[in-house]
Amino acid sequence: MDVLIHLFVGLHIIGIASLLGGFLTQMKAMGQGTARFVPAMLHGALTMLVTGVILVGLNQADDQSVNNIKVGVKLALLIVILGLVYVQRDEETVDKRLFGLVGLLTTVNVFIAVLWT
Repeated sequence: MDVLIHLFVGLHIIGIASLLGGFLTQMKAMGQGTARFVPAMLHGALTMLVTGVILVGLNQADDQSVNNIKVGVKLALLIVILGLVYVQRDEETVDKRLFGLVGLLTTVNVFIAVLWT
């Protein structure tokens, strides 16, 4: 079971890397007002959602404790991120504040995962 959990943790990290990497590659464009949500950001957020749900299930199946409040907060942030990226995915440009909000929420989600024990 540990190998399976570690596999999905790796996939979850790949998802966050895709979402945050897509944001970081658009930062220069954000300064110019031409940033857009790239497909990697949508796919990364979806990967995080699917692997996160699977990880919660695997950890509970392995009788490990799961902090449901932490998972709920992270899920809420991810749903907001996913909603914003999904709705604006076909737009040529996205408002700077909206784009920055997605980057901020993604960063907050990372720090919640790392620092909330």
